[in-house]
Amino acid sequence: MADQVKTYQTQKMDILSIIVPVHNEEETIEIFYNTVEKFKKEIAAVIHYHFIDDGSTDKTISILRQLSATNDNVHYISFSRNFGKEAGLYAGLQQADGDYVAVMDVDLQDPPELLPQMLREVQAGDYDAVGTRRADRDGEAKLRSWFSSQFYIWMNRISQTQLVDGARDYRVMTRQMVNAILSSSENQRFSKGIFTWVGFKTKYIPFENRERIAGNTSWSFWSLSKYAIEGIVSFSTVPLMFITLLGFVSFGISLISAAFIVIRALVDNNSVDGWPSLVTIILFIGGIQLLSLGIIGRYVAAIFLETKHRPIYITREEK
Repeated sequence: MADQVKTYQTQKMDILSIIVPVHNEEETIEIFYNTVEKFKKEIAAVIHYHFIDDGSTDKTISILRQLSATNDNVHYISFSRNFGKEAGLYAGLQQADGDYVAVMDVDLQDPPELLPQMLREVQAGDYDAVGTRRADRDGEAKLRSWFSSQFYIWMNRISQTQLVDGARDYRVMTRQMVNAILSSSENQRFSKGIFTWVGFKTKYIPFENRERIAGNTSWSFWSLSKYAIEGIVSFSTVPLMFITLLGFVSFGISLISAAFIVIRALVDNNSVDGWPSLVTIILFIGGIQLLSLGIIGRYVAAIFLETKHRPIYITREEK
């Protein structure tokens, strides 16, 4: 009996939990599942799928119910409303029960054929996580690509948490790293930063950019801009330091201007209409003040939201 138990423990396979956030993805879910299943034999683990429905308004939840009913390894959580992809990732990490955890997009822009290699390298113990990054941005709008590149450049300059340009959420992580990520339970989440902030040894595999397999992306330029601002507020205080520097510069300019006016009055002894220059100075100082208030207000808003201690998501249905 003891030998049988020992044999069973030796043969017991690891579990790989795959987290897949979805929002109005009725066209892609089954394609994604069938595609990943093609690589099942190459993956040295038992696969558990965890789909996170982020308040979809199409047939996404119906498809997930059917898929879960016919496949024991498919699980899902359906939110009461749209809480955002970050909430979906957090919910998936909480639900994942595997020895290793993967995060993937359902649109197959994350190459499933890399999954076996990523898992093997993490299982070997040389890395705590193996992630992916886009080697190019072919097929993406040039303006959008330029802004994305600039975000990574400036983010790495103003933050101690360094981000890899083109890095995707697509990665395989150890249970230890996942637990560390879950310990960071802030409401205002920026997963790309959190993945890096928790540390652990990570390797990135480059791949060529891919188009969506079906459907339309829910990430508009405006939503990406807001997401970038969330990242800056979450992982950098440099904007606040910039305001302080701006204040010193403004104060210095005002002293120079005052000295110039006094000297000119003593030398020329002539009263000059100063309406244009006065209006310019007022607009300049007013603009600096409004800019400063806006930046400070964004940080205060983040503090305000955190102090409420609201749940990151609310579950309507789960299986």
